[in-house]
Amino acid sequence: MKKTIYIFSNGDLKRKQNTLYFESEEGKRKYVPVENTGEMMIFGEVTINKKLLDFLSQQEIILHFFNYYGYYSGSFYPREHYNSGFMILKQSEFYLDGEKRFNLAEKFVRGAILNIKKVLSYYQNRGSELSNYLKEIENMENRISSQKMIDELMAIEGNMREIYYHSFNKIVKSEEFKFEERTRRPPKNRLNALISFGNSLIYTIVLSEIYKTHLDPRIGFLHTTNFRRFTLNLDVAEIFKPVIADRVIFSLVNKKVLKPTHFIRAFGGISLNDKGRAIFAEEIEKRLKTTIQHRNIGRKVSYRRLIRLELYKLEKHFLNEKEYEPFVINW
Repeated sequence: MKKTIYIFSNGDLKRKQNTLYFESEEGKRKYVPVENTGEMMIFGEVTINKKLLDFLSQQEIILHFFNYYGYYSGSFYPREHYNSGFMILKQSEFYLDGEKRFNLAEKFVRGAILNIKKVLSYYQNRGSELSNYLKEIENMENRISSQKMIDELMAIEGNMREIYYHSFNKIVKSEEFKFEERTRRPPKNRLNALISFGNSLIYTIVLSEIYKTHLDPRIGFLHTTNFRRFTLNLDVAEIFKPVIADRVIFSLVNKKVLKPTHFIRAFGGISLNDKGRAIFAEEIEKRLKTTIQHRNIGRKVSYRRLIRLELYKLEKHFLNEKEYEPFVINW
């Protein structure tokens, strides 16, 4: 499996013959193993040039760029080697057909809710009092079947997540990490900063996995396809954020691996500093490599592989081979 390279420092990303290296502002060089690299996450101010981009395209290496707060800014998405005109037509067919699009959008929302309930049940069984949150989320879930419009589904999903995020105060055992309300751009407290950073990483990881399939990331279903560059990754990420990013947050905070000293205040908000981002990114990578027993294929697979399998299921759905059902964790 190819690696993800994270760059938090400022400097230059360069090509030297058939190798890559990053040279920091202090002049330190770190070579990147091209044959083992699938994507690079760029958080620092990094200089690149056309020659480098040509080489990255040949090697099928994706660059994801993040801003000061750790929000996803954009990607260098090399020429799609697996792109399929037929698959694009099938995706478009399912998007343009209102009933087919709504069916998929509903499945993404249900998948997100079911995994959120699994996460809450997991911590309920370990001593956190979460029954009221579970009941409220189940009430939201029961309203899905009566909805007719995508916007209504989005509203239910948004309200459900607000309830879910308030439950974090029962799971996170720290007065220094309190959730008050969801704030973005910029996040106003440490827990919001962690949620935003974790979400950004999952969005880009799903995008990288889409690159390795025949799917087009620009055609989403829950998230409207418009002038935004990518939307399908946002749809699929809804399913995996609770079981990957949120579990990492709970673990790092409750084990006191992340501390208030790993955050900085600037421009009216709070974000992780470089050390904090590195700790979070390392834990995300550990989580993605963790394997679980897959009940349908009868063997253990990693969380990253689960994302790819989810995309393959969507391909079969578009080809009318098998009805898509979202992944739900089975703890």
